[in-house]
Amino acid sequence: MPFGRPFDGPFGALAVLATALSLSPQSLPQSGARGLAKPVIGKSTRYCNPLPLETSSRDGSPQGVSLGDVTVVREGDLYYFFGTGGGAWVSPDLVNWTYQAVDVRGGRLPVAPHVAKYNGDFYMSGNSAPLYRAPNILGPYEVLGPWTNEKGEPWAGVSNGKPWSGAFDVDSFVNDDNKPYLCFPGRSTDGIYVAPLDPKNLNRFATTPRHLFGFNPAHVWERWGDKNEYANVGWIEGPWVFKRNGIYYLEYSASGTQWRSYASGVYTSRNPLGPFTYSPRNPLLRKTTGIVTGPGHGCVVKGPDGNWWVFYTIVLANPPGGRRIGMDPVGFDAGGTMFVRGPSDTPQWAPGVVANPARDGDSGAIPLSVNKLRVMNQRGGFSSQRPGHEAAYALDDSNGTWWEPAEDDVQPSLTVDLGSITQFENEQLFTVDSTRVEFLARGGFGAGAARSDAPAAGRTTACRYKVEVSPDGKSYSTVLDKSNNSITRYTEFDEIPPVRCRYVRLTLTDWPRTGNAPLGVVEFTVFGTADLSARAR
Repeated sequence: MPFGRPFDGPFGALAVLATALSLSPQSLPQSGARGLAKPVIGKSTRYCNPLPLETSSRDGSPQGVSLGDVTVVREGDLYYFFGTGGGAWVSPDLVNWTYQAVDVRGGRLPVAPHVAKYNGDFYMSGNSAPLYRAPNILGPYEVLGPWTNEKGEPWAGVSNGKPWSGAFDVDSFVNDDNKPYLCFPGRSTDGIYVAPLDPKNLNRFATTPRHLFGFNPAHVWERWGDKNEYANVGWIEGPWVFKRNGIYYLEYSASGTQWRSYASGVYTSRNPLGPFTYSPRNPLLRKTTGIVTGPGHGCVVKGPDGNWWVFYTIVLANPPGGRRIGMDPVGFDAGGTMFVRGPSDTPQWAPGVVANPARDGDSGAIPLSVNKLRVMNQRGGFSSQRPGHEAAYALDDSNGTWWEPAEDDVQPSLTVDLGSITQFENEQLFTVDSTRVEFLARGGFGAGAARSDAPAAGRTTACRYKVEVSPDGKSYSTVLDKSNNSITRYTEFDEIPPVRCRYVRLTLTDWPRTGNAPLGVVEFTVFGTADLSARAR
């Protein structure tokens, strides 16, 4: 709820930002312009989805790991991230995030939390929540009051003939004349509404909400189901509004947050009350296979580099409803049509590295390890595995399966032969420059919102590991050693000084022991490029 700021800043909790970028990608300078040197892998900063956020726990448990419905707010020189499952995380650059607890008096952070600044105070709401107010962005938040309609009655509505009540996926913004608005969905196929708010009572509608648009079965990607197989069902939700060059962009999500078909679209208008027009480039974000799937319910923020960045929920295949967070740069064509080159699941240049990340943000590194334990003539291996959770699952480019080593395996290892081919070809070397490890964190929708304030006495609270490489599978050298890692993350992305090799070995040296949950590696991804200058012997 970015109350009290003009529409020329971003909306939906982002009105604290500066004036919108006015240049289209075609008119922006090439990478290396604006005083930026050409980026170099191993020296220039990159990020990789899912974002490697530290947990909100101190005992190594996966609290604050399953996150979704993300709101990112800029306050001063810092960005604050809130989401279903926890908050806040704080960053100066949108890449490095540190957890800081939010103080909510008499309650806890709501589902789909939305935070904004208005006249020096901060306001927060969320699903089935009242409106809270605090003097600082991290609190303490106290209840200002329940949401009411223009008559002062409890907020309620009817969708598809069924009654509902209370807030759901709310997003607020303020016009140039300082009039506040609330944007919200009904339920199911009902769609998106907007209502002016009473500036003297921000939890009260000033007039009857106006319906902007609803589910359209002709938009196949909006349909319910992993394959969008439901003809007349779809949840239209997660609105987020911002303004650029006189155009209001209303981002929204469909088909439903439990499906890998969950996706994002956008409508545009010249008036905050509409009418809004469906974008010809929809869906804005959609991906149903690989590591990054179901990119929906997010926000758009102007980054420290002056470019726009979209944050979004990632829907995992397993556990059902399990979620993570991703981000990618936003671009606009010459006519102002919004687009995203994504969602990405490979290393990308971080904000500020290239002048136009929407065009030039891909660093060029690709996955080299996918399914390499299953190909013919491969010489990789593993220390142990449990039935039903074989080592090959750590390399299958899916977040729905995982590798579980044997319980008595004190330092599990996984060796990947990147260059296995048939007897008719010369063996291939690769230049490896980074890795991603996703550790198993049990818990589905909204799991892990609470924080454990008691550190574990004498126990490991972080995943610890090392990565070694070899040209021949005999002599190995260590290129990454996190055996003393003390930051608890269940997704890790690590840069490696570019090195030529054929074999890559991951060794898990220690990990948190929480409850009866076994160690699991959802995915180990080796990134890099084919080495065209040399072949293995």
